Amino acid sequence: MTLAAATNESLASLSNTLIYSAMAVYTLAFFAYIAEWLFGSRSKVGRTAAALTATKKAGAPAVTVQKAGGTTVLERPKVVVRAASGTRDVPDGPGAHGGDEQGDLYGRIAVSLTVLAFLIEFGGVLARALSVQRAPWGNMYEFNITFSTVAVGVYLTLLALKKNVRWLGLFLITTVLLDLGLAVTVLYTDSDQLVPALHSYWLYIHVSTAIFCGAVFYVGALSSLLYLFKDSYENKLAGGGTPGRFANSVLDRLPASSSLDKFSYRVNAAVFPLWTFTIIAGAIWAGDAWGRYWGWDPKETWSFITWVAYACYLHARATAGWKGRKAAWLALVAFGCWLFNYYGVNIFVSGKHSYADVGLGALQSVGF
Repeated sequence: MTLAAATNESLASLSNTLIYSAMAVYTLAFFAYIAEWLFGSRSKVGRTAAALTATKKAGAPAVTVQKAGGTTVLERPKVVVRAASGTRDVPDGPGAHGGDEQGDLYGRIAVSLTVLAFLIEFGGVLARALSVQRAPWGNMYEFNITFSTVAVGVYLTLLALKKNVRWLGLFLITTVLLDLGLAVTVLYTDSDQLVPALHSYWLYIHVSTAIFCGAVFYVGALSSLLYLFKDSYENKLAGGGTPGRFANSVLDRLPASSSLDKFSYRVNAAVFPLWTFTIIAGAIWAGDAWGRYWGWDPKETWSFITWVAYACYLHARATAGWKGRKAAWLALVAFGCWLFNYYGVNIFVSGKHSYADVGLGALQSVGF
């Protein structure tokens, strides 16, 4: 039987249709998230400014103040409170919807469309797998569509667990659309069978964990990036500056910088042990496929560099002097290593993890 005969072209075509359909629904979700930000109430925006300019510290001793006319009253001193992470302890923003019913309605519509698009995209990934009877991550196109599906799945799971992460929706869906656009244009590869070296149960274990880790690292990186913007916004307010209209409208609705810092740390710390397992599983697979567990192949090298970068981040984040902006930048550098490990190594560097020529029309490197 030829390789072409082993491919179910009908299912492969269905997969393509579902992926394009998912992109269309994600686009509708994108506009719904935009509407949530635009039409959410601005009347409740300004909590951060109020907290940084006139915060009353709970439990501060009252002092006696003599007012004009002989009236004596008790007042508490106004101070700026700082969180344990080193950032100001200000309240979280009301969210993208701004705390009103109209914005909340658009947000709920956006989440519903995101769920629908996720299910459609998942169907496209599943159809791709069934078309060749194998795991749907044998090349960069398949890795991309699976990665974006898992990233959205992580976001929806956090929502299902009653975590207040709807503020992440707009930024996540924007980059998911960019990822899918890259997949269907530059990275697209026809549905086909794997080269013999990839026929192993380790393909299901090693690559699936790499995809999941990347998706969670991605959510953590977005949070770190937003933290940097939010922290700068809070610093400007604390220094008596006046942020622009865009900053007041958008950044004040995000969680406080301390909340974003903690969220990023927690998701990165939670998935780091699985990334460690991913590298170990890859080494075991390499021993089965190539007769050696580690050979400093470019993919192996950059996987290890990524591991070291995240290990440094977690260590730095747990050290008092490296919380806040320094740790956030280190988290972004670590995720940049992960991105280069996927895109840069696959496209620009040849090694044992590359199984065909890499060109702008057809990229056929194995994902991890």
